[in-house]
Amino acid sequence: MKTIKVVAAVICDSLIEKNLIFATARGYGEFKGQWEFPGGKIEAGETPQQALVREIQEELETKIRVGDRIETIEYDYPSFHLSMDCFWCEMIEGELKLLEAEDAKWLSKDALYSVKWLPADIMLMEQIETQMSYNDLSEGRDADDNIHDC
Repeated sequence: MKTIKVVAAVICDSLIEKNLIFATARGYGEFKGQWEFPGGKIEAGETPQQALVREIQEELETKIRVGDRIETIEYDYPSFHLSMDCFWCEMIEGELKLLEAEDAKWLSKDALYSVKWLPADIMLMEQIETQMSYNDLSEGRDADDNIHDC
């Protein structure tokens, strides 16, 4: 089975606090409409971090700072094996423009499961939940207040 090596950016509001994370809905292909962390393939000669910076610039027209690696996800899709290095990231310049995705949301810890994640991306949720800061902002608010559309 063919292996595809990719990187994914778990863009958060702050590398220190991690109250919100950015998710995108795939705008093409077999998994169109399902949610994922932005990123893409690593090109020859690139480190995973360099690939992330390039991919996020291409997909979202935004410059990011790449933080710690969260995990490497290994997942078998029907036609290929995915090896995905996932990193915490934060925006350092620009606004998030959807050049490839069909939708995007900022999700709080309580809203992580409010979207239909791609199979490989959902494997990250336990690690993300553990590492996100918990701020009980939901007191007196609707659950939808924890989802922030772009």
